[in-house]
Amino acid sequence: MQRSRTSTGDEPRIEPVNETNVDTLVDLASLFRREEGHALDEARERALRQIASGEPLARAWLVRHNAQTLGYVIITFGFSVESGGRDGFIDEFFILPAARGGGLGRGLLDFAMKRAAELGIRTLHLEVEIGNERAIRMYRAAGFQETGRRLMRLPLNP
Repeated sequence: MQRSRTSTGDEPRIEPVNETNVDTLVDLASLFRREEGHALDEARERALRQIASGEPLARAWLVRHNAQTLGYVIITFGFSVESGGRDGFIDEFFILPAARGGGLGRGLLDFAMKRAAELGIRTLHLEVEIGNERAIRMYRAAGFQETGRRLMRLPLNP
């Protein structure tokens, strides 16, 4: 999978999200939310636009193939003593349903893992819906392991 904006041929390419393509990210995130039974609210859209404007604690990329945008990934940054420094979280990972099952998602995941390492992330985390066996198999095949811990959250400023 190529990372260049000037890619030619039939290979998918990955490009960073910025202010010129953020509307595409917002559209895909809206589809992702709808697939999960939710709407993309104003706060989440604002967060996506903040990433595109250079938010230092997150990066986002779109995957394109044959002039069509087929998905995206967002990595956010944290710091963890347990990880020995910077850690990251695959906060969003989405491939359009019609593009699933052909290796595009795995290619985007491999790209995200490589970029995370290049950004100094020592441990990369993600969450996956219970019952999403297809995604769980892909993440396990890529080396992700279940921790035996529960992910919990507390919204402080909803």
